[in-house]
Amino acid sequence: MSSLVKEDLEKKLFKPLSQNLYEFIEIEFSVQDRYYLCVSVTKNEEVKIIMVKHYRIGLDEKYEVTKKWSLNDLRMIDGKEADTDNPFFDLHFKKVYSLEAYSCASKYAFVRTVNKLNHAYLKKDLRIVNFDSTYINDDSIWSSNNKDCLVLMRICFYAFNLVCLSLCPLSL
Repeated sequence: MSSLVKEDLEKKLFKPLSQNLYEFIEIEFSVQDRYYLCVSVTKNEEVKIIMVKHYRIGLDEKYEVTKKWSLNDLRMIDGKEADTDNPFFDLHFKKVYSLEAYSCASKYAFVRTVNKLNHAYLKKDLRIVNFDSTYINDDSIWSSNNKDCLVLMRICFYAFNLVCLSLCPLSL
């Protein structure tokens, strides 16, 4: 489902704006409408964070940009509490925007993408606080864009350790 929404967002909103959509997450912003927080790169290599409202008119899907920021203006991302599994986070621009992602996993996916694009295009000192850095940084052995692959890799790692331990001879 999310790949279909991403294709639709790219086709109807980002390609006409000459932008490449890198990540989007659903956020809880309004009870009546569906909102997405998107990260894109313009053809001038500017990284943009865009809030998009999604609605329907008859059978047609419509997208409307409600807020737009430059990554250059982002001062800090605050994950609220690193030790708990919560979807809440703050984006600190000139004003602080408190947001709720659809899930904690989508919150981390968004921050990973912002961090990666910051390193690729801006290389500025972006403060990311109250997140588990193990799941944010690409240099971590456990980081992955494919969550299923990550879980499978962990299971294989533990299974390999168990096999190695079971094959070790016991000396009495």
